[in-house]
Amino acid sequence: MEKAKVIEIQYYQSPCGELIVGSYDGKLCLCDWQIEKRRAGIDKRLQGVLQAPYEVRASEVITKAVTQLDEYFARERTTFDIPLLFIGTDFQKRVWSELLKIPYGTTLSYAGLSAGLNNPKAIRAVAGANGANPISIFVPCHRVIGSNHELTGYGGGLTAKKFLLELESMK
Repeated sequence: MEKAKVIEIQYYQSPCGELIVGSYDGKLCLCDWQIEKRRAGIDKRLQGVLQAPYEVRASEVITKAVTQLDEYFARERTTFDIPLLFIGTDFQKRVWSELLKIPYGTTLSYAGLSAGLNNPKAIRAVAGANGANPISIFVPCHRVIGSNHELTGYGGGLTAKKFLLELESMK
């Protein structure tokens, strides 16, 4: 009898807020803020598309992700090498893939992100896809800021976004 599929989850206390980290079929599909306003929508999307409930338990991917998060917050890691599973629309997946190209310690505006997708007028759609990213930190949506260099919305809150950007700007 085939074992039922589940999304393995664990909770991770970062220096700037609690995260829920999840894996499915050997890939990281979730690293999101517990306080996230869109938490219910993200959970519904992941569980619905994957047809799998959350279950608190360890997985090799989560263990590796937590180790890499610890290293990141200790300023010992600037890139990640965890296999990712994007659950979203084709457009969202394109935006999230583009986010992976933003180097550690740098920022990009929503307009710049839109231009990188060869769709300079899609700033609002890009911002919406950025906000729907369920794999924070690994897919660095915190590196996207307003064209005026101001911090704009972030699932973990602006305090967490500021913390992450300051962490990455320390030499």
